[in-house]
Amino acid sequence: MTQERARKTLAELRSQRWYGSDDMRGFAHRQRTQQMGMRREEFMGRPVIGIINTWSDMSPCHSHLRDRAEAVKRGVWQAGGYPVELPALSVGEVMVKPTTMLYRNFLAMETEELLRSHPIDGAVLLGGCDKSTPGLLMGAISMDLPVIFCPAGPMSNGQWRGTKTGAGTHTRKYWDELRAGTITPQDWVDLESRMTRSIGTCNTMGTASTMTSIVDVMGLTLPGASSIPAADSGHVRMASACGVRICEMVWQDVRPSTLLSRETFLNGAVAYMAMGGSTNAAVHLIAMARRAGVELTLDDLSEVAARIPVAANLFPSGEYLMEDFYFAGGILALMRKFSRHLALDRPTVSGQTLGEAIADAECWNDDVIRGEADPVVPLERGKTLQVLRGNLAPDGAVMKSSAADPKFLRHRGPAIVFDDPAEMNRVLDDPDLDITPEWVIVLRNAGPVGAPGMPEWGNLPIPKKLLKQGVRDMVRICDGRMSGTHYGTCILHVAPEAAVGGPLGLLRTGDMVILDIPAGRLDMEVDQAELARRRGEGVPRKPLYGRSYAALYQRHVSQADKGCDFDFLEGSEKLPDPVIY
Repeated sequence: MTQERARKTLAELRSQRWYGSDDMRGFAHRQRTQQMGMRREEFMGRPVIGIINTWSDMSPCHSHLRDRAEAVKRGVWQAGGYPVELPALSVGEVMVKPTTMLYRNFLAMETEELLRSHPIDGAVLLGGCDKSTPGLLMGAISMDLPVIFCPAGPMSNGQWRGTKTGAGTHTRKYWDELRAGTITPQDWVDLESRMTRSIGTCNTMGTASTMTSIVDVMGLTLPGASSIPAADSGHVRMASACGVRICEMVWQDVRPSTLLSRETFLNGAVAYMAMGGSTNAAVHLIAMARRAGVELTLDDLSEVAARIPVAANLFPSGEYLMEDFYFAGGILALMRKFSRHLALDRPTVSGQTLGEAIADAECWNDDVIRGEADPVVPLERGKTLQVLRGNLAPDGAVMKSSAADPKFLRHRGPAIVFDDPAEMNRVLDDPDLDITPEWVIVLRNAGPVGAPGMPEWGNLPIPKKLLKQGVRDMVRICDGRMSGTHYGTCILHVAPEAAVGGPLGLLRTGDMVILDIPAGRLDMEVDQAELARRRGEGVPRKPLYGRSYAALYQRHVSQADKGCDFDFLEGSEKLPDPVIY
């Protein structure tokens, strides 16, 4: 059992610096709280619990979080705390352009400063859509107050004409079919109202469920919380339980620094690989680890991927959706099957160790939740995360080889290179384009600095003429990202990116590209003298922004292999609380 912690006294609570003093400032803080209709007894002598809420009318995945905040408050009141809701940037994946990744660090900054500048003793973090999970937790890790992450939950199963449909995955599949002429424009319109039929995040194993499952196994949610569908009444009860537990955590001083270690992050990596998770998690896990002062690299993630096969039978790698996964036993059942790979003694926000949290987990459907002996994708067929290096990606590139056509495990073909998506889309839809399935499609200037923000442009389209011939996969390379709901032989996160002088910027249409997945190599057949000549002729790309947050981003963001955090936010240095005069 986890060792019982010494209980804090009221005087040791951080909020008492605001509320407990007898000076003029203490009077003003109490006075202004009563101005909002609060009785003195409702906030004095209680831990103040912040509810960081990323609800927004422009974030459909988070449209229910206003209600979940009320459930959290109910639990906080029950446990003797004082709940206060603090709105934060809602990085809703679908509506925010050019990408929510541009604003992940913004949310991390906002979370850290909301917690620092207010009289908060502990917090419940409400999020779930792709970048909200790492953004909220990066800020919370840096602030290091007691926190629980309350995941938004996946949406209910979708179905169209008798076929299971998953958000994102089938959007891409049916878009290709529309371009190929195998479904009609009327079919396409009908799909709009059929695929996303409830509140919640994507119901496939996209980035949202990848990240919430990872942090669940890292012990930052109540055990199993990440698997509960958003529309299930159990999700409301889980939110209320978060409110109860965070009050206990404040008195016990259970902070991220008491929970997180290298072993914790490697536990999260086991969940990542077994789930067949999104390539985006590689960026986010590294960024979170660097905030915690933990050394974690692409090579560490690659080592875990080499021994953990895809075992969750979920789109896009498998056949089911997150609601099926929940009813089959969820993340706890999956991790019990992989328990020999986990550091089971790591603590969780529940007060249990990870081993205790999964000890009684049951799997109710062994087709949905597989084990090592019967994986969805055997390791010899492909991995959740394949790290590639070579003269095209000296600092690394990643791909989900389990989602690639096996015929591309080793491939050599000429490149067709694009500098922006508009040009690419225009050319690839040309019916007279001279291209065959052996070609390698390349989009550059889509990285952290170049785009900026590293948008999900990396699932590059198949040329329309080839779609009509039945082609559904080609080798594609990009220094940007792709949605975790997507699939195919897509090589992503090429580092360093073209916009900062990476060798991808030297590639020319017609150059031969060599992909060797078993060897972990990505190279171009261009000799050093020619590369030097091209480098000398190159004209540096002018940054897109001279002012605004985007300009700050371009000046301070790290490359994909380092987590795309800001250089001035990395590290585990603890800052003092604000002075109060």
